Amino acid sequence: MNLHFDEMISAPCRLGILATLVPGESVSFTAMKAATSLSDGNLHVQTRKLADVGYIEIKKIPKGRRSVTEFRLTELGLERLRLHVMKLQKVLDAEAGAKRPAHRARQPDDSAVWS
Repeated sequence: MNLHFDEMISAPCRLGILATLVPGESVSFTAMKAATSLSDGNLHVQTRKLADVGYIEIKKIPKGRRSVTEFRLTELGLERLRLHVMKLQKVLDAEAGAKRPAHRARQPDDSAVWS
């Protein structure tokens, strides 16, 4: 199993940025800052790194005499995020398999059943 994780995605702040963009809608700088709790400077640096490798797009949209910065996840970014999550899932599956007895029958789980 190849457990080489994408360093660009492994950083918690960049993972948070990508996760915020997964629904597919553009997210403004202000909304991204609120969602990730990053400072202006850190958000700028981290989004620039993600844009430089093609994982997100950064657009400046004119609004009157100012501009609004918006971020959007690219197809490449979504593909790499999915691959990252699949690798994490393999680690969890392998760990769960190592702890599970081989011949034990599964017991029904009624914890989600409402009376």
